[in-house]
Amino acid sequence: MFQGMSYTALAGQIVSLIALGFCIVGFASKRDDRLLVLLISANVAFALQFALFGSWTAAVLSLLVIGRILLARRYVGNWQVMLAVLAVNLVAAVLTWRSPVDFFAIAAAVFGTLGMFMLRGIPMRLMLAAAAFAWMLNNIVIGSVGGTLAEAMVLVVNFITICRLAKMKRRYPGALGKIKEPGA
Repeated sequence: MFQGMSYTALAGQIVSLIALGFCIVGFASKRDDRLLVLLISANVAFALQFALFGSWTAAVLSLLVIGRILLARRYVGNWQVMLAVLAVNLVAAVLTWRSPVDFFAIAAAVFGTLGMFMLRGIPMRLMLAAAAFAWMLNNIVIGSVGGTLAEAMVLVVNFITICRLAKMKRRYPGALGKIKEPGA
């Protein structure tokens, strides 16, 4: 499978598996705050993976995800900040655009931005699942086995957590709304 693969591409596969670990732990958490912090680490690894594969739009947008996460934690529900983040992503995409494949990275950036700024709990995780699906399509097209596996696992773990949260919401109505995030 990896025969004939360049060292750069092999390094991209390895880095994407490291990102996979951060994603699984993050999406398995019921705490939004912990999820967002672990996603920062995962996106550093994903940005490096995309750079190793020469997918520059995806690499830059993955790095911008880090800033988006930090801003979304501070400015939850702020439309102006969210629109500014979307604008920066659009400019970055225009400057790095190489092929129609880059559309998947742009779609992932938009879904992730909307989810992190405007949603919490299950709705946020559904929007992040849409982002993960777009990233998965991007990984499939560029040939990243590790990245594809990482995003597929993100989807699976994310949906398991959504089911856990829904069960908790049914069992303890109103409890999720009363849980305070650390540092909030």
